[in-house]
Amino acid sequence: MNLAHIESAIEPYKKQLLEHTLYEKIKTPRDLQVFMEHHVFAVWDFMSLLKSLQSSLTHTSFPWYPVGNPELRYLINEIVLAEETDINLDGKRQSHFEMYLDAMQKSEANTEAIHNFVDHIRHGTDIYLVIASSDIPASIKKFLKFSFDVIYSRKPHLVAAAFTFGRENLIPAMFTSIIEKVQRNFPEQDLSLFKYYFDRHIELDEDEHGPMALQMVKELCENDEQKWKEAEAISIESLQHRIMLWDGIEASLSS
Repeated sequence: MNLAHIESAIEPYKKQLLEHTLYEKIKTPRDLQVFMEHHVFAVWDFMSLLKSLQSSLTHTSFPWYPVGNPELRYLINEIVLAEETDINLDGKRQSHFEMYLDAMQKSEANTEAIHNFVDHIRHGTDIYLVIASSDIPASIKKFLKFSFDVIYSRKPHLVAAAFTFGRENLIPAMFTSIIEKVQRNFPEQDLSLFKYYFDRHIELDEDEHGPMALQMVKELCENDEQKWKEAEAISIESLQHRIMLWDGIEASLSS
């Protein structure tokens, strides 16, 4: 088994995402705001998957000593560098999560739920307790719980597979088109930061992070057939949970 085998196995689920009926429902600034209010939780937990990999593949405490494969250390640190301290639209350093929050505020989306959620995390509350007690839709809760189940599996090859294949690169291009359409129909709405976020996502995934993430999965699974099977299974499950998240957003728009 190899990368091509996983790519083939997840193709039907990627097709489902690409053809999801959610996209045709996003027609107004309020529709886009509802999408952002849900999707921001996926933007946030993406960073948790990433930092989990950095923690397991490098030595992040002190006194320091080298651990693991230097190639893997390079790959994960390069991805973290861009995701945690990229250049925003104003030319300043910012994480992609912070860029997304700024885009939400500029487009007048509600950020209260995500701020409350992160505040509980910052105060040291157990993540599963925060998820269970938060006043957020069930589809988001299921999505987040799955991500942290993967993280707490303590298996880097599973986290890398969820990170690499579960966060597919088809959707950013789709949303760039939707943002442009909404902007044309509602020119008074400033969606420049939101569009920049997705444009930057596309640029990094295609040129740098996509190939790096694939290499990371390959290095972690090596010639272990069991690891490749587990990586394939978790990749499929990751995409299934993304589809369920999309279903939840669509239901919110319909209601």
